[in-house]
Amino acid sequence: MKLALIICLSYLFGSIPWALVIGKVFYHKDIRKEGSGNLGASNAGRVLGKPAAVSVTLLDGLKAFFSMTAAWFLSGAGIETSTSAVIFAGLACCIGHCFPVFAGFKGGKAVATTYGYFLGIAVFLTGRYFFNFFWPIILFFGILYITRIVSVSSLSAILIEVITTLILKQDMRITISLFVLWCFITWRHRSNIQRIMNGTENKIKWMGERK
Repeated sequence: MKLALIICLSYLFGSIPWALVIGKVFYHKDIRKEGSGNLGASNAGRVLGKPAAVSVTLLDGLKAFFSMTAAWFLSGAGIETSTSAVIFAGLACCIGHCFPVFAGFKGGKAVATTYGYFLGIAVFLTGRYFFNFFWPIILFFGILYITRIVSVSSLSAILIEVITTLILKQDMRITISLFVLWCFITWRHRSNIQRIMNGTENKIKWMGERK
């Protein structure tokens, strides 16, 4: 019963559409009607600018971390139960971000929220801050520098993190949860993948041109 409550609360917290909130409160715009229409950091940056993109990224990431923090303290029934609660809370938050009850079940693609999930895993489950949090960030920006495509960087970095947890022989529940999350995020990026295959996916310009 307690686990079900944690999952529901995490889903609701994940449903907070920060891109929509920031757009309407500070810019008087509904970003669902502009750009890609996606309630994520990439579209927030495209429509509202870099400050909004940074704010949305941080808030979307922190909502996963805060959900996992609450799960850790609310579960309080032994390390095994707490571990499961933290894992399910993070997943529920990511699902809430993609299908937010507060925005007509049309949300973002959970990339930033996933990085908050990585932080929660590092803090509460493994203590391996480099491999579970900083490593995927380094991978993301490294791949982004090479490809200039956010979707490629996101999917690649998360997949490599899944493989890393397997190589490090971390709790199999963590590896499985990350793999499930990667599959879900890949499905959410299906239109991006189609554009990549067609050679029409947008490339970022803020990193400058490579020489």
